Amino acid sequence: MPGLDEASILDALRVVMDPDLHRDIVSLGFVRDVRVCDGNVAFAIELTTPACPVKDQLKSQAEHVVSALPGVARVQVTMTAKVTASRPVLGTKGLIPGVKNVLAVSSGKGGVGKSTVAVNLACALQRTGARVGILDADVYGPNVPLMLGVTGNPGETMVGGEKRIAPLRAHDLAVMSIGVMIKEDQPVIWRGPMLHSAMRSFLFEVHWGELDYLVVDLPPGTGDAQLSLAQQAHVTGAVIVTTPQDVAVLDVRKAIRMFQTVQVPILGVVENMAYFVPPGSDQRYEIFGRGGGAKIEVEFGVPLLGQVPIDLAVREGGDHGRPVVVAHPDSAAARALIDVAGRVAARISTVNAT
Repeated sequence: MPGLDEASILDALRVVMDPDLHRDIVSLGFVRDVRVCDGNVAFAIELTTPACPVKDQLKSQAEHVVSALPGVARVQVTMTAKVTASRPVLGTKGLIPGVKNVLAVSSGKGGVGKSTVAVNLACALQRTGARVGILDADVYGPNVPLMLGVTGNPGETMVGGEKRIAPLRAHDLAVMSIGVMIKEDQPVIWRGPMLHSAMRSFLFEVHWGELDYLVVDLPPGTGDAQLSLAQQAHVTGAVIVTTPQDVAVLDVRKAIRMFQTVQVPILGVVENMAYFVPPGSDQRYEIFGRGGGAKIEVEFGVPLLGQVPIDLAVREGGDHGRPVVVAHPDSAAARALIDVAGRVAARISTVNAT
């Protein structure tokens, strides 16, 4: 039809803005495979992550602006995604073969549910269609195998003529932990150099395959594991887990400053155990206080990624190897964690675009 062609379609789509990257989807190169035939228009929008929290919004806006063009009878929009890869400023130092983004999950103190958030974050990202692995770097308290129901020992595989450790798999995640390499009741008594060496093995001697995200569950605090990870791998960004009370927020400040010192971007803060709603009630009880995550957001200028409620299903899922986003995806806690995953993915895309 005269006047209706690829150029006019692209021109119309320039008003559709990505709210995280603050640019239109045409200049970002998201619009692909534009086809026009007898008033029927079809094209694809390729996002930077399948976990994009605004993908439905972008699709709706694109359909609306193209439908408004004269001569358009039907619009078909296909949403796809290709996760962007983080790259060091200089060379390829710290890149893990096949891994696009390394996501550190840390906390200033123990007991805030850091591993629970890490496991559910990994599962939530995987359920969007991303390829995800999780590394349990909390060698002194490796809880990830229990939380994912992982059993057995990792095997070996040949890659390029060299032996590599083959990670275990659970819930379609590649999984590695010191917990699957030692007896259940065996303590890990390592000094710094041994931890540093083990971290390098977990990062570079494991055949992770092609991953969009490698989630690294770090031990609490600001010790050797955090430093070893930052020194050896190119970390896309860190998520800090806290609870609302002031003592937890105090330790978060230290964790944020530690990551800033080693030049790892802070993607945001997750406030876990933020509130409790009894079954059959609408009353919200803020058992551990309120506002901890918001204080950090104001003080450091890092976003509060979400508030996760206290939920019995979270504890049960962790004990039985079925994370809540897998076992009860419609629960309040699961929905909060799924939203956090979308915001983390969006933040990673923003970091990679700068």
